[in-house]
Amino acid sequence: MTPMQRIAAAFAMTDAVWERHANPWSGYTRFVILPLAVLAIWARVWIGAWCLVPLGVLALWTWVNPRAFPPPVHSEAWMTRAVLGERVWLNARSIPIPRHHARAATLLAWLPVAGVPPMAWGLVALDPWAAALGTLIVILAKLWFLDRMVWLWHDMRGHAAYAPWHRPRG
Repeated sequence: MTPMQRIAAAFAMTDAVWERHANPWSGYTRFVILPLAVLAIWARVWIGAWCLVPLGVLALWTWVNPRAFPPPVHSEAWMTRAVLGERVWLNARSIPIPRHHARAATLLAWLPVAGVPPMAWGLVALDPWAAALGTLIVILAKLWFLDRMVWLWHDMRGHAAYAPWHRPRG
């Protein structure tokens, strides 16, 4: 099991949960989690251990989020296609994906890690520029990964196993 598959398993991502997570609201509202977590950690300076309360709420939201929205009406939204592409990528052991996608997706999946050192340093040293830069790197790298997932979905959506996932705009 790949690290990404382990993460999906930890979140109990069943087919029904993935279907709900494909709602664009689910995908887009996840982007506020990291900046708010950075702010909560920064807030330790002002509120001490109480910063754990918003961190706990954010952790709960991270788990609830893929379940909080209904399935999308159609699969034409960019974020919906990104989530469907993620599912295709995670299923690559069962249904192989084109090699150019496999290499690029693996690289892009790990790219957000590049933002962790400056973000962590910024939070430890209370350097707002480093914290903001690291957070921005993580978010932009994740967006690049999701863009690649849209491309992967476009190339794989014709596969018979993925046809039921496609919902044309009606």
